[in-house]
Amino acid sequence: MNKFKSGVAIMAALAILSGCEQESNGLSRASEVPQTDAQKQSYALGQNMGGSLEAAGVQIENSYFNAGFYDAMDGEQLMTDEEMQQALVALQQATQAAQVEKRNELMGANLAEAEKNLADNAAKDGVITTESGLQYKIITAGDGAIPTASDAVSVHYEGKLFDGTVFDSSIQRGEPATFPVQGVIAGWTEALQLMPVGSKWQLFVPPALAYGESGAGNAIQPNSALVFDVELLSIHDANKSEASAADAAQAAIKEAMDNAAAEVKAAAE
Repeated sequence: MNKFKSGVAIMAALAILSGCEQESNGLSRASEVPQTDAQKQSYALGQNMGGSLEAAGVQIENSYFNAGFYDAMDGEQLMTDEEMQQALVALQQATQAAQVEKRNELMGANLAEAEKNLADNAAKDGVITTESGLQYKIITAGDGAIPTASDAVSVHYEGKLFDGTVFDSSIQRGEPATFPVQGVIAGWTEALQLMPVGSKWQLFVPPALAYGESGAGNAIQPNSALVFDVELLSIHDANKSEASAADAAQAAIKEAMDNAAAEVKAAAE
């Protein structure tokens, strides 16, 4: 079996259409809930493959998909390897083009919404807009030192979308975050160098100063404007903070190894 046919066979095996039964006049879906392990596994694989195709926006012709699946299982094919390769390449290109178009539409819509939200927010009392477009509101004015770009800081914070959806919060975790001033998004780096220790500010960060067109994870879509409640607790030497983090990591590794060794010794006894 050549590499292409092997690949087709693997894809077919992963794409088992759960409950598809071969009949004299064609194929039909199973009408009963899977009972045996084979039925359950087949259905789960079919759901997995079908869900992936649906998420990718791939539309299939059921009869030909089914025929291709069973032909692969029987060692038969209605197309040459070259024709199938060309068809799959064309499908990949069309799918990628559709995904790019969809992403561009999403980025455009998100950017328009972000610009509107920031424009509306800029008109509110107490909101200050910097030259970069960063907006902030002073909730509590601290009187401590102000961090520099070479410092590290400890903060309590909560990150939200403009609709109020919380995507990250040291406050909920109950533990402040410590990081270099230059190790975060540009909006934070700018704001931290304006904030005296003891301050509580609310930041309104444009997409270009946040995660931009990339977004971050599932929660932060491309071109999203973000809101952060930030309390600056203290300033640290960045080099010492990095060394402390490395020491903590090494200590955690050593503890894990010691625990594993103790478990092995206990099992042997």
